[in-house]
Amino acid sequence: MFLPALTLALGLVAVFQRLLRADMVGTLQNDYITMARAKGMSTNRILFRHALRPSTFSLITAAAVNVGALIGGAVIVETIFGLPGMGDLTVQAIFRRDFLVVQFCVVIFAFGFVLINFFVDLLYSVIDPRIRHARALV
Repeated sequence: MFLPALTLALGLVAVFQRLLRADMVGTLQNDYITMARAKGMSTNRILFRHALRPSTFSLITAAAVNVGALIGGAVIVETIFGLPGMGDLTVQAIFRRDFLVVQFCVVIFAFGFVLINFFVDLLYSVIDPRIRHARALV
């Protein structure tokens, strides 16, 4: 199971790491970070408690958008590695011209994609309380 997971993750890890690094560099230049340093907080506390949370918005958004690519990649990886799963079932149904199974698989993939993006939207309010309070004002 290590090689299929590595195959799926390897392409996106570099993109996510670079995105998080760019956001962290921007966040670490904010005034509240300077104030935390002036208070004498440790570097680890500043990084993990004050800088990481606001920097994860674009990372979470990019991860949610790339779920579709991961689903498509999972179909190919399951076929290449011979793993039984929805991707392998989809490919076999395409070769057999079993359109009902193909439609079912596409609906399940689309439902999963929408569900994951819904949870990401809910996660935004957990990460940033301002979003939660802004909804309460409307």
